[in-house]
Amino acid sequence: MRTPLVVGNWKMHGTVAEARVLATGLRDGLKRPRGVHVAVCPPFTALAAVSEILAGSPIQLGAQNCHHEPAGAPMLAELGCRWILAGHSERRKEMGESDEQIKLKVRAILSHDLTPVLCVGETADERRQGLTFTTVEGQLRAGLAGLSADQIAKTVLAYEPVWAIGTGVNATPGQAAEVQGYLRGLLSELASKEIAQTVRILYGGSVKAENAEALMAEPEVDGALVGGASLNAQGFIGIVRKAARIGTAAKE
Repeated sequence: MRTPLVVGNWKMHGTVAEARVLATGLRDGLKRPRGVHVAVCPPFTALAAVSEILAGSPIQLGAQNCHHEPAGAPMLAELGCRWILAGHSERRKEMGESDEQIKLKVRAILSHDLTPVLCVGETADERRQGLTFTTVEGQLRAGLAGLSADQIAKTVLAYEPVWAIGTGVNATPGQAAEVQGYLRGLLSELASKEIAQTVRILYGGSVKAENAEALMAEPEVDGALVGGASLNAQGFIGIVRKAARIGTAAKE
């Protein structure tokens, strides 16, 4: 049984003082979440401050990026990070990150017993041209290249269609489930059918309280990578609680 995971990606939003307020609101509002795992990825400038606030809380700390050189991941681990995003579309586009760089980051993250959240997704043009599956397959194969089946079992995937990120237009539950089912099939090939059934695949792209439940109700959608909606404590808590209800019901 895959426990839902909800990750808040704060991107480049908030001063350290604002991050403290947001983290405090989340900590106080999510004291004992059941049936769901929760993590937040603040800006690098706020990692230390948020780590202090979340210490002892069930909310885990994540980072938005990690350098592939040996010193990168240990610095984040020292701050308390357990999750690290790799291959987010905005870094692929704005920073020119290549599949090769992302592969090295995934390896570095795993080598320090941290969990990579490997992001894949197609652009609007690629979807119009019928290249969705080709694009996400290429990104997945490249990001996991050279990993053992056991290492693949320790990863999390996030399907984030580029055309849905920050646009307010999310994939329908059916669209998300179709692509995520395809990704799970690829994991069966790259690792095994058994491992593929244990790897969590999140959906990201304009996730908010109004659409989160319908998306996460799909059996292939194991939670959410939340952008803008994670900047509001009550809104994010609402998404987490919906994921918790789905996770708890699935186990009954």
